[in-house]
Amino acid sequence: MEKKNNTLGWLFASPYVIFTIIFFMLPLGWSIWLAVTDWNMMSPDINFVGLDNFIQAFNSPAIRAAFFVTYKFLLIFVPLSIALSMVVALAVNSLPRFKGLYLVAFFLPYLSSGVVTSLIVKGLLSYNGPLNTFLRTTFNLKIDWLGTPLTAMLVVSIMIAWKMSGYYALILISGLTSINQEIYEAAAIDGASPLTTFWKVTVPLMYPALFTVTVLAVGISFGIFTEVYQLTGGGPNYATNTWQMEIYNQAFVNLKSGYASAVSLMAAVVTFASIGVIRNLLEKWGARNGWS
Repeated sequence: MEKKNNTLGWLFASPYVIFTIIFFMLPLGWSIWLAVTDWNMMSPDINFVGLDNFIQAFNSPAIRAAFFVTYKFLLIFVPLSIALSMVVALAVNSLPRFKGLYLVAFFLPYLSSGVVTSLIVKGLLSYNGPLNTFLRTTFNLKIDWLGTPLTAMLVVSIMIAWKMSGYYALILISGLTSINQEIYEAAAIDGASPLTTFWKVTVPLMYPALFTVTVLAVGISFGIFTEVYQLTGGGPNYATNTWQMEIYNQAFVNLKSGYASAVSLMAAVVTFASIGVIRNLLEKWGARNGWS
C-alpha cells in the first residue's frame, strides 16, 4: 500500500517535475556551461575560458551601472506599487456592492501585454502626444519624459505599478477581509483616529498579504525588461539599463552568449540574496507585531 501511494504521488507530481526539468534544469545547466565559454551563438567552435567571463563582468562599468539601476527601480517601484494597490484594495473593500466587478476592472491591466501597454504610453508621452501638447499649450512646459534619467525611471516604474496594482490588490483585499471587525470597533471605542487605526490595526494585521505582495514586487523589480526595451532601450545614458536589458544586449546584440550567461548567473545570485534579505526584514517586522 505504501509503495502504491508513493507511485501515485509521483504520478500526480510528474507533470510539474517534467516541466521543471525541461524548462528550468536543462536551461540552467546549459547557461552554467555557456558561462565558462566564449561561444558567440554563430561559430561551431566553443572554447572553454574558465572564469574569464565572470571576472570581466565584475570589472565592467556597464554591469555595475545595471546593478545600481535595478536597485533604484526597486526603491521606486516597490513602495509605489504597494501604496497604489493598497489604495485600490481599501477603495474596493469600502464599496457596499459590486466589489468583484471593480476588482476585475482593476485586474484587467495585469492581463494586458507589456509591449502594447508600453507602446501606448510611448505614444501618450511623445512630443506630439496629448500630454505634452496640453502642457505646451497651457503651461508652456516642454518635458522630455523618456529622455531625462529621472523622469524615464519614474515613467517605467509608474507604468509597471499601474499594471500590477490590480493583481496585488486582490491579495491585499483578502488580507483586509480576514480582519475581525470587532477589532475596529474596539479601536473606535478607544478613540483611535482613522489614520491611527490604519497604521496600528490594519497594516499589522495584513502582514501575510503585505509580505506576499512585497516579495512579489521585489521579484518584479529584478526582472524589468519589456517596458524598458520598448520605452527607453536602457537609456538615456544607461539610466534605465537593468540586468535583463544588459543580458539581452550582450547576448543578442553583441553576440556574447557566454558573457551574457555569466551576467545572468550573477543577476540570479543578487536577486535571490536581495529577496532573502528583504524577506528576513519582513519576518522581523512581523514578529514584532505578533506574527511568528
